[in-house]
Amino acid sequence: MKANVPLGASAEVSLKASPETLASYVGSGGLDVFSTPWMIALMERAAAAAAEPCLDPAFTTVGIAVDVRHLAGTPPGATVKAVAKLISADGARLTFEVRAEDPWGLIGEGRHERMIVDADRFLGRVSGRASGAPGNEEGR
Repeated sequence: MKANVPLGASAEVSLKASPETLASYVGSGGLDVFSTPWMIALMERAAAAAAEPCLDPAFTTVGIAVDVRHLAGTPPGATVKAVAKLISADGARLTFEVRAEDPWGLIGEGRHERMIVDADRFLGRVSGRASGAPGNEEGR
């Protein structure tokens, strides 16, 4: 593994609460508010962005755990900002403190873990799983 992601590495990303990001659209609820799945995705984007500049080009990170709380609703049209800060690194396992805010304050917080992986090796394992999927005679 070729990485040296320093503790405290951080990044922030923003996204406008558009119709496609609403709970009513993604099926995570019936209300026209910024959805929990999109909040989590934004938090993951921030964590990935914090780690990516420190990795050799052959490596990337993949999300492996999410433990967050969605604390407040955000109306359509508002901008949501997610911030991730690396708080622990154990070999290839990175743990980030994540939070999300809208113009009125904190809407979510928690922790997110990512694993540093060799992109080609990881995709090779995924491809191997797909070729051995039920119903695929070639993978048996």
